[in-house]
Amino acid sequence: MTTVNKDDEVIVNCLPLNDAERSEFMMAANGVEQVFVGDPTERNTMQWSVHVPEDVVQRATAVIGNVPASQIARYPHLRWLQTWSAGVDAYLAPGVLDPSVMVTNASGAYGQSVSEHLFAMMWALMKNLPSYRDNQSRNEWHDMGAASSPFGATVLVIGTGDIGSHFATMCRGVGAHTVGVRRNPSKNVDGIESMHGFDELDELLPQADVVALIVPSAPDTHHLLDARRLALLKPGAIVLNAGRGDAIDPDALLANLDGLRGAGLDVTEPEPLPTDSPLWSHPRCLITPHVAGGNHLRATVDRIIAIARDNIANYTTGAPLRNQVRR
Repeated sequence: MTTVNKDDEVIVNCLPLNDAERSEFMMAANGVEQVFVGDPTERNTMQWSVHVPEDVVQRATAVIGNVPASQIARYPHLRWLQTWSAGVDAYLAPGVLDPSVMVTNASGAYGQSVSEHLFAMMWALMKNLPSYRDNQSRNEWHDMGAASSPFGATVLVIGTGDIGSHFATMCRGVGAHTVGVRRNPSKNVDGIESMHGFDELDELLPQADVVALIVPSAPDTHHLLDARRLALLKPGAIVLNAGRGDAIDPDALLANLDGLRGAGLDVTEPEPLPTDSPLWSHPRCLITPHVAGGNHLRATVDRIIAIARDNIANYTTGAPLRNQVRR
């Protein structure tokens, strides 16, 4: 990447920054014009809005923020998009962005938040907490039977990026044995004791006490856990999903749930989960509405801002961009 022509560049910053942070971003931009359109009052909200004046849209060469994919074609001079999300599927879909536009994301910001959510779901299912909560709502005092523990358990982590690594590290911290699955098994990852490729998945599933999926939506991950693979799981296993909902066949999961200790789903297929889905009322299913990531932790927001600030400095000086998903 070469150094940009400062006279030709206009960076539109949609982050909800305070005055001190805007000053930091101005310094990071190295003299390149930067227009701040984010609303600081949205800082602690779960969704950040994007409102860019039309005259700025026409001049923008870079955008920091998640402009709706349906509106991105309005930016005729766009060269770089930095999202505040880790997922960028909507922008990489055919025909959305010109092939020349660079795309970077906020990967690395969400590892703590999503992994802690997965960890909490795992513990809750192991200790029968959803069932006790159901009993509480009915004023019923019942022992729900045997519990389980992560100590000595085998946790199979499918997708060992930032989130998977964080989750595996937490599991190891409480005595679990962690096994990873990724496309390139030769790459070591923190928290994973043994790494394997997707071609070994069928042999690994019967050994797992917990299966955690943190994979993107892709042709080779669609219904990765289908009826055949769900049938390979040992009785009493736990299934967790915080990647993309279509990694699990929902009909097959429903058919196999009675043989599992439970399933913790932060993502579903479809999404939102229809109100008439039997998964809602199944006693072995714990569902949250895609809230594991987002802006729920202050640490996540701080990391999103730090990644964007670093990348503005990199962009304006010609240094390599962090988290580049398309060149």
